[in-house]
Amino acid sequence: MKLIAIEEHFLTPEIRAAWAASAIGAEGTAGFDRGEMEQRLDDLGENRIALMDESGVDVQVLSVTTPALHNLEPEESVLLAHRTNDLVAATIAKHPERFQGFATLPMAAPAEAALELERCVQQFGFRGTMLCGRTRDRNLDHPDFRPVLSTAARLGVPVFIHPQIPQRAVRDVYYSGFGEPVDTAFAAFGLGWHYEAGIQFLRLMLAGVFDEHPNLQIILGHWGEVVLFYLERLASLARVATLQRPVVEYFQKNLYVTPSGMWSEPYLQRTLEVVGPERILFSTDFPYQYRPGRQASSFLERISLSPEEKELFAHANWERLTQAAKR
Repeated sequence: MKLIAIEEHFLTPEIRAAWAASAIGAEGTAGFDRGEMEQRLDDLGENRIALMDESGVDVQVLSVTTPALHNLEPEESVLLAHRTNDLVAATIAKHPERFQGFATLPMAAPAEAALELERCVQQFGFRGTMLCGRTRDRNLDHPDFRPVLSTAARLGVPVFIHPQIPQRAVRDVYYSGFGEPVDTAFAAFGLGWHYEAGIQFLRLMLAGVFDEHPNLQIILGHWGEVVLFYLERLASLARVATLQRPVVEYFQKNLYVTPSGMWSEPYLQRTLEVVGPERILFSTDFPYQYRPGRQASSFLERISLSPEEKELFAHANWERLTQAAKR
């Protein structure tokens, strides 16, 4: 069975240098990408493909790791986005059966970001974009970013909301007091990343983005970034928010969910309860969750889905979701 993994990261020395030169940069998370992790992120060739083969993954959808270009200055981010997307396009051209791409966007320059998304989809056949939630102090529902979201809706391609670390003020209040590296880990992969990403989806809903663009599709990793597990409470927002649909319908009509290498059948079952088998997508969160031993394909083999549902999870849902980008 073909296995397409959709949250598979890379990085370039150029982006790493831009983070280092920026006053904000990666906000303390660049240290997660050192040593062997750095080597795997930077490789877009045979070594990456060898690890894909070992995992049982046929296709990776490439995306720049968090926080991508979100914290850079507008002019610099526009130039880096062009060069990064050209690199991904060249990588796909070299290995068309093994790689697809998410557009890297210069979100500090929203008008240019919308144009870059269109270029990547129409010229290169990229399957959508991965955004790291907020851009500095502006959340994804900020009016400045509507051109990007409306372009994605018009092109019929998904937006993957990937976690990034919460703003400094939030970190200082909720995730500090334990010293480094505990504070950073707590605010990042320990918990903060996941609240941050899930909240961005909820903000789009509350801001009426899905009412304005009912066909806009969002992807959340890590089994829905916490919010699936609080749907019963979130549903009560309809009592006070101006929404055109019940809260659960936004989850069932505008959201796809992927595991990000968290091989948990209980989380899978909760996801199925909320969004159903036609809205789950496969991902391994390469290279961060990579472990030897064919964990990716083994998870697919052992879970309690029917053969037809496993095919949806492995590749068919993704191919249906992104068919507009293939035309």
